[in-house]
Amino acid sequence: GVAISTYAKYCYNKLQKAALTGAKKGLKKPNIEEIRHAKNAVFNPSMFGSSLQDIVAMQKERYPDRQLPWVQTRLSEEVLALNGDQTEGIFRVPGDIDEVNALKLQVDQWKIPTGLEDPHVPASLLKLWYRELEEPLIPHEFYERCISHYESPEAAVAVVHALPRINKMVLCYLIRFLQVFVQPANVAVTKMDVNNLAMVMAPNCLRCQSDDPRVIFENTRKEMSFIRVLIQHLDTSFMEGVL
Repeated sequence: GVAISTYAKYCYNKLQKAALTGAKKGLKKPNIEEIRHAKNAVFNPSMFGSSLQDIVAMQKERYPDRQLPWVQTRLSEEVLALNGDQTEGIFRVPGDIDEVNALKLQVDQWKIPTGLEDPHVPASLLKLWYRELEEPLIPHEFYERCISHYESPEAAVAVVHALPRINKMVLCYLIRFLQVFVQPANVAVTKMDVNNLAMVMAPNCLRCQSDDPRVIFENTRKEMSFIRVLIQHLDTSFMEGVL
């Protein structure tokens, strides 16, 4: 029931995006599995590069009671199951690119990962999922408020509570997840303190729309500070047990 022209355009756009913005950066041709996945994506939309609303709609039949994206919670759980909170450089050290791509294909087919040994692999894919969201986790209309209130815990928390419900829930789950990693006993092993975690996670939550290198440079510092303030001050206890 899909027109050939629609099918071709969809596949072309998906493959073009994968080549230019994916991990391979256009340096390698897509493999057969990636081409097959792109062909089928018009009938089975990807959880990567979609909006939060679309992702939740995709999982409605499989997980009607879930409030959070399955891909987010599943990858987060996998990082912890592989002792990511006791792994040096977690979220900073990239996972093997071929393993990350293979895991992405698995997850996009709703398969629970098996045989993983390196926590850097699900950690890398989790960051990619946040970064590739169609609209940033913190929507563009809230961006200026975030960089204006990057030093004020009260104002930063107020921004979170003003977000659309799904964005708020997903962001609070992420912050609660990161709060596990900033426990002193974990930082002693991972070498990833709150500043390091904020540095690697801020670009996955906020997107500066300016093309001015000076603005981008200045805002990068404020984005990091905003996420750091949330990790330190956002009360995420209400998220306990929420999936």
